[in-house]
Amino acid sequence: MQPIAHPHALLPPDDVLRAQLHNEVHARPPASLQLPALVVFVAVLNTGISRQQEWEHLRRLPGQGELSQDSLADNFLRLRLDGYTVKWERHTEFTRYSIVQPLPSSDVMHSAADLGTQLALPPDWLRRIPGPTVAAVALAMVHGDLAHPSALMEQARHWLGGAQVVASMLGNGHSCAFTEFRIGDDGFERMLVVAPLGTSPARAGRISQRLLEIETYRLMALRGLPVAKELSAMLAQAESTLAGTTARLENKSASDQDLLDDLVALAARVERAIAEHSYRFSATQAYYTLVGQRIAELREKVVPGTQTIGEFMQRRLSPAMATVAATSQRLATLSERVSRTSALLRTRVDIATELQNQQLLEKLTRGQEMQLRLQTTVEGLSIAAISYYVVSLLYYGAKALKFAGLPVNPDIATGALMPLVLWGVWRMTRRIHAALQPK
Repeated sequence: MQPIAHPHALLPPDDVLRAQLHNEVHARPPASLQLPALVVFVAVLNTGISRQQEWEHLRRLPGQGELSQDSLADNFLRLRLDGYTVKWERHTEFTRYSIVQPLPSSDVMHSAADLGTQLALPPDWLRRIPGPTVAAVALAMVHGDLAHPSALMEQARHWLGGAQVVASMLGNGHSCAFTEFRIGDDGFERMLVVAPLGTSPARAGRISQRLLEIETYRLMALRGLPVAKELSAMLAQAESTLAGTTARLENKSASDQDLLDDLVALAARVERAIAEHSYRFSATQAYYTLVGQRIAELREKVVPGTQTIGEFMQRRLSPAMATVAATSQRLATLSERVSRTSALLRTRVDIATELQNQQLLEKLTRGQEMQLRLQTTVEGLSIAAISYYVVSLLYYGAKALKFAGLPVNPDIATGALMPLVLWGVWRMTRRIHAALQPK
């Protein structure tokens, strides 16, 4: 990709990603909330849900029939409608919908009121959001006097339904947050934020975003817990199988082929589990980190008689995350143990193979020695045979000379030449051997 020519002559051309990366810090700005306000938040899983489905659902809002599908290209969209706003955010695994509308302060005192009757949304619009619900929160943000904690607690119990309250004084005391982390009969969790008069809309927006993100990321982090529990039985069985295989390897009570088959089957099970669940475990750790970051940003202070949000998370969420982390580590450790056991088996097989090769070489060496001795014996016989044929030829030649009238005695001549023939054949054989020897 070629750099983009910069409109100003003072700078070299822009990298093609400069604007995109720079604007990422502004990709999901918090809303500006004018108190009192009601924030209705719904997060749904988007696996198998296309952007077109979400776009078609957003078009069902009043006056949004002409909404362009390109508006959803940046994973963030805020729609301003008559009396309320709708914010859409698409993430890797889930999509968030936030509806912000004014809330009369008196509504907080009516915990039994049907939330559906208070929403300015079209009927059934929330229920028709594509995707299964992960989190649903009704957050009321109102003005109040933070100097009277007992009155605030009574107000919170009315909104939360009288359950046990988790509360935190936020920042330097600029607001107070209450929740119960329970799902009501209408499917929504309830949260309440009380802030003094004069709280800026920007601060209210940041507070609401942090609280809602804490709950969303908490639930997304917990999605790794059922997976960890499901894997527990498989890991226990696999560890037992590996221990038995290692014992058989140590005692040499099974053939190498049987041990290899068992280890290959076990390794396949473990690697399949890693391939299927490693992303879930990594995502759990990432979401848990985000929960911790958002809680730290709240800068909580204790409200007498209650747990803070951070303390509640530490007591309730940390054990689940420890279970997920331990299962992930256990799975990785099991894979390493299988690899080490396989390496031991390979070492044993290699040693056995080397011993077999050594024995084979010894047999080959003995065979070559016997072959050399046999060859030496055959060479001796061949010298005698060749000499016999040469002497026979000389004998017939001597007889021919005698028949021609020459004074030659064939028997004496053949007997005299025999030592010379034997020496000559032997000498020729040695020269051939010398010529065939590798240099």
